[in-house]
Amino acid sequence: MDVARLVELNATYARVIDNEQFEEWPKLFLDPCLYKVTTAENVARGLEGGLIYADTRGMLEDRISSLRKVNIYEGQRYRHIVGLPMVLGQANGTAEVETPFLIVRIMRDGAMDVFATGCYRDKVKPDSAGALRFEERVVVCDGRRFDTLVAIPL
Repeated sequence: MDVARLVELNATYARVIDNEQFEEWPKLFLDPCLYKVTTAENVARGLEGGLIYADTRGMLEDRISSLRKVNIYEGQRYRHIVGLPMVLGQANGTAEVETPFLIVRIMRDGAMDVFATGCYRDKVKPDSAGALRFEERVVVCDGRRFDTLVAIPL
């Protein structure tokens, strides 16, 4: 799989979240799909559960609807710093990819802190139009503590 296209997919992913274009986020996934946020500790222990778990694009859309209309959380936004993707394997048109990330959280008052670090473990393949989409995105966070609701997708 072309690494430049994977870089573009990751850049688009980070941009739609960082620019609060949340309704564009589910469009980066196939349907059905898997989006899960978990910890490195859970992965090491073979625990399947996650802080967030969605297995259809509809569930991702519901998450955004909830974020926009229901969730109450302190005003904040993210800035993603995404590393270069490493293709770990390919089979049947699907690439297994791992990409490191760092997310800085910016609060309404301007305070900034490192919110999460880790890696994205993805299965990526082209949709019917040839655009790369996530079949799976497992967000593996290095730490296991979050000091606030994880309302915004990582």
